[in-house]
Amino acid sequence: MHIQIEGLVPIPLKEKFSNRTSDIWFSPHSFSAGEKIKIKAPSGTGKTTLVHILYKLRHDYEGRVLIDDKPLANIKNDELAALRQQKVSIIFQDLRLFENLTARENIELKRVLMQPAFYESKVIDDMARQLGVSHILHQKAGMCSYGEQQRIAIIRALVQPFDWLIMDEPFSHLDKENIEKATSLIANECTKRNAGFIITDLEDDTNFNYTRQYQL
Repeated sequence: MHIQIEGLVPIPLKEKFSNRTSDIWFSPHSFSAGEKIKIKAPSGTGKTTLVHILYKLRHDYEGRVLIDDKPLANIKNDELAALRQQKVSIIFQDLRLFENLTARENIELKRVLMQPAFYESKVIDDMARQLGVSHILHQKAGMCSYGEQQRIAIIRALVQPFDWLIMDEPFSHLDKENIEKATSLIANECTKRNAGFIITDLEDDTNFNYTRQYQL
């Protein structure tokens, strides 16, 4: 799946960036399958806004986003649902877990969106073991620490099919050891599918072997 942006800028940030350089806003870019894109984004520059635009949660922008040469603005209803179920997975900064469901139930909701499911249920146990959260799978998500919730959100994003994984500060509450475990799992899953990812964060890092890096 091919992603293009053309002259993109959120309307609330248009004036702010009229006299400020950004590698992304107002600039044309084309992202091809399998690329690993890092976007360093200081607070207030639209990091989460970009993620929400790419996932079609925000519409208050100028310019265009194209998916396989089709404007994202024209993708609606069943086609949008299919895109989110089969082509694009996401890890939100605020995670968006259902607090009254268990960690496993949160993951299962995403795993069974498509039938037949992309992965068998036992894959959840394997990923949880790799990320050190096996012991909380039957605990309500709202009772887990934020770092545990981040790892659950990562697993949830990986159990569905995708061509692109979009991540908004996915490791903000993880220590170095757990970041290494999470990045290894994500990299392996992307390699298996020849999938690309776009990750936003506040700082530079060497967590992945990035194809390209940008400053928002």
